[in-house]
Amino acid sequence: MSNKQKVAPSTSTHNATFWFHVLITALAWVGPFLFSWYLMVSAYVIVLLQFLIFNRCLLNAKHDLEDAEDTTFYSYLFEQLGYYPNRKVLKLWVRRYVYIILSLLTLFWQLVLGFDPLIF
Repeated sequence: MSNKQKVAPSTSTHNATFWFHVLITALAWVGPFLFSWYLMVSAYVIVLLQFLIFNRCLLNAKHDLEDAEDTTFYSYLFEQLGYYPNRKVLKLWVRRYVYIILSLLTLFWQLVLGFDPLIF
């Protein structure tokens, strides 16, 4: 959805679970540079299994983010920044492609290019 189309903004409670969700989402993106490939790829597989088995992100319910209307944590964060993406397309990308791409990036960065993780 573009900014021109009207969509009811998502709501969420900003409790400890919300901030934990922000932290692990950020770590998903910077993790390939910080942590060993086997830890990151394992984490990405767990996230993908969660989507396959439960068809949702389990943390969303813990901070009152509804799964209605293709809402995802990513769409909520984007909407808070004033950008209203097409939720259906974003959900498809998050649930099917993003974590596979991040896994491949991790493997390429560490195993092909030979960069060691900064932390562990």
